[in-house]
Amino acid sequence: MATIQLFDTPASAFAPAEEHFYGQRDAALDSFGRRINYLRISLTDRCNFRCVYCMPEHGAHFAPRDELLHDDELLRVVGAAAAVGFEKIRLTGGEPTIRRNLVELIRGIKQTSGIREISMTTNALKLAPIADALKEAGLSRVNISIDSLQPDRFRSMTRGGDLARVWAGIDAAERVGWTPLKLNAVVVRGLNDDEVVDLARLTVDRPWQLRFIEMMPLAGVGDLADASVVSSSEIMARLEQEFGPLEFIGWKGSDPARTYRLAGAQGELGFISSVTEPFCATCNRMRLTADGKLHLCLLRDDELDLREALRNGAADEDLEALIRQAVFLKPWGHGLPDGIKPTLRGMSELGG
Repeated sequence: MATIQLFDTPASAFAPAEEHFYGQRDAALDSFGRRINYLRISLTDRCNFRCVYCMPEHGAHFAPRDELLHDDELLRVVGAAAAVGFEKIRLTGGEPTIRRNLVELIRGIKQTSGIREISMTTNALKLAPIADALKEAGLSRVNISIDSLQPDRFRSMTRGGDLARVWAGIDAAERVGWTPLKLNAVVVRGLNDDEVVDLARLTVDRPWQLRFIEMMPLAGVGDLADASVVSSSEIMARLEQEFGPLEFIGWKGSDPARTYRLAGAQGELGFISSVTEPFCATCNRMRLTADGKLHLCLLRDDELDLREALRNGAADEDLEALIRQAVFLKPWGHGLPDGIKPTLRGMSELGG
């Protein structure tokens, strides 16, 4: 097996694991007993937006294209992940719809034994023309980012985004049956926090889930201080002032969103509180970066280089062993309460 270095972890950590661990072929378990079955795959670190909480306006650095995983390499990783118990795939970016051969990639993932769900997070700018093809290839559902309902503000926050084209993508998602439709809104103090009531109101007459996401302190957004984080509890308080008490629906397994409903509403509200109320105990996910690194926790820098293994001739069983080892070394949670912040990658490289 190729010698792989885990960030900040000696290569000796990748000696063959204990037999009882490798014997569990039906599940990838970390050292805390959590079942890790959800792989978020960044198809590209590039994006057609420059959202203020995700990328710097100027000076963003992108991996050379030959450093990104090729289609066949990506499908080999998916196959190895499925063999050790991963069942759900989410395609992210950057912006996944700008990846070449997206339809063919989805079709290949769909044909992988053991994969039961393929979803995608997108800004929807390019979604409308390709929605039917993506659905036919096997895409199960989408999450669409929409941080403002005001065209000028949306353009400012995304540094150039066209809200009308995003709405066309939302309409297309409903038309092809990607339901229940989930909309993501990252709330940033002083930028769009005054719109939480209007965003929530979208769920009154529509069976959508509007998910309010706390801004996360990833690399590349240093101009946004901790004071820019609007907590879920603050958002909920504002909504209850407007609409009255929120009806608690539940916290569904490993879904990071706690869900509520406005009185009489068709849809739901989700609150993802990564910063103020971490959900690490139920985490079931890992991330594959576009350049082939397994990233073990969104808000930590630890990762393992699968691209090196692939390009050094690793067999499928070698990839499976590496993925199991990485899962086993997955940390319990982030270090934000202790002042530890990730510095290695920005959100555009990790896909959330």
